Amino acid sequence: MHWTDGRRSIYPIAHLRRHSPSAEARELREELERNPLAVLPTSATNDAPLTAVDAELVGTYAVRIRFSDGHDTGIYSWDYLRSIDPAAEETGDA
Repeated sequence: MHWTDGRRSIYPIAHLRRHSPSAEARELREELERNPLAVLPTSATNDAPLTAVDAELVGTYAVRIRFSDGHDTGIYSWDYLRSIDPAAEETGDA
């Protein structure tokens, strides 16, 4: 993704799925923070390669991604995508 300020962001599919803004994924991340030994749902431990099956714009403010594991309820706003930029997370520039 190319941002208007010149920054370029590359999002691995697994990173986008792990950071899904859906309520279900948010609750799972919170549970893992509270209890690192929590058991992940079966779909989260599937050995098949995770892919993005489809993506659609949601108005002018977001994108919805459908993943090969069936997950499609997260709406990634542009602000949220910027905040989860893998390169920015590494450098603290989010």
